[in-house]
Amino acid sequence: MALTLVIGNKNYSSWSMRPWLALAHHKVPFDEIVINLYGDDTKRRILEYSPAGKVPILKDGQLSVWESLAILEYLADKFPQLKLWPADPQARAHARAVSTEMHSGFQALRQATPMNLKRVPRAIELSDAVKADVARIEAIWNDCRMRYGKEGHFLFGDFSIADCMYAPVATRFRTYDIPVGLVASAYVDTIHTLPAFERWRDAGLKEVWTSHYDHI
Repeated sequence: MALTLVIGNKNYSSWSMRPWLALAHHKVPFDEIVINLYGDDTKRRILEYSPAGKVPILKDGQLSVWESLAILEYLADKFPQLKLWPADPQARAHARAVSTEMHSGFQALRQATPMNLKRVPRAIELSDAVKADVARIEAIWNDCRMRYGKEGHFLFGDFSIADCMYAPVATRFRTYDIPVGLVASAYVDTIHTLPAFERWRDAGLKEVWTSHYDHI
């Protein structure tokens, strides 16, 4: 039985992008159900798949897993051959730490720069809190690339859950024309040229749904 991933609009849903990229990058067969997050029946439709009332949701037979990082952890356990976490214990611990920091942090950046792949790139005025988030993320990327990135173009060399977690940030940096250094800029390019991301973006650009975020 194929996996099913329930997601929100590809143009807007950063949380949905994360497990989708893991599956698509590794060509794991799965079905997807896309729900318009700004429709009149959004809540009802999501509750059909999870009592938490949020996307994404992974269905594996009778099992439902919700929450992006929990889904990614489940996929890492289900498909160990994909090596979604780095093999080295120290690198794996570091990858988990920065992934969890992304999962729980950077609220100022999220609120000021919602993901919107259709937005024409242009800068906005950034608060001190947003600038602090950007500086911390850039520091994380620089550190990961310096320590572990010598074997590839991703944060830990090979593509990992950490890249799934930070991919939406890469879109924000480009969409809102946020200046970053050479290492971070190269990483933004790496995410945007990832074939799985290109598929996600192309589908998002074709969506007809809109949201209140479009005016930002």
